[in-house]
Amino acid sequence: MKVLLMSVKIANKVFSVGLSVLTLLAANTHFAFAGTIPYPNPGTLNPTTYTFTAANTGDVIAYYAGSTASYENQLGMLINGVQSSSGFGLDDHTTALGTAFNLGHVTKGDTLVFDLKVLSLGGLIVYSDPSMNSAYDNGGPGLNHVYSTPYSGGSLGNNIPNGTFVAFEDLRGGGDKNYNDEDFVFTNVGSISTTTNSAAVSEPSSIVAFGLGAIGFIAFTIMKRRQKSQFVAFT
Repeated sequence: MKVLLMSVKIANKVFSVGLSVLTLLAANTHFAFAGTIPYPNPGTLNPTTYTFTAANTGDVIAYYAGSTASYENQLGMLINGVQSSSGFGLDDHTTALGTAFNLGHVTKGDTLVFDLKVLSLGGLIVYSDPSMNSAYDNGGPGLNHVYSTPYSGGSLGNNIPNGTFVAFEDLRGGGDKNYNDEDFVFTNVGSISTTTNSAAVSEPSSIVAFGLGAIGFIAFTIMKRRQKSQFVAFT
């Protein structure tokens, strides 16, 4: 009987310690998930870049649509190259899904660049415009850190309206290229997409290879003809 009571006490103690550990982990771990809009080519650098503009004169509102990142980040916006007076908001470690943040007043046609302040890296900033990311990407060529697509509502939940979906890859140097570290939906934002054609880039090398092959074939044909002529002359 004493052995049974001791076993029960030990089991209760283990359960209590385990529950405390789980509670501690939950308190120090951030997970915020909504329905996802997946990047179609995870692991591959997004070849499509985006020029964002103000669709109309008025405010640009950002809605927080989730995060899978361990980095702590906050969202901001540049209007025609100048940081909006609204500053940064929608901290991914403290913000509830669907929370709205007014990024500032814009005039129709203004050029917009979204920027993410990475607090976990001392406030380094990564931009939706790849040409501005050289410093963030360790001094190399600026990489594309966003994926964007129109959002027609519904899948992200939490009363997030129709708008322009933008998801960030927050790791330096391109990271794992899954483009789902921080997700947002913006209203009053239009975008123009420009896709780099990798086939067009490799075309010159293909032409060179074709040319070398043609030269080789011609040389081989000439040699065969010479050998045939020599054989005929000998006979």
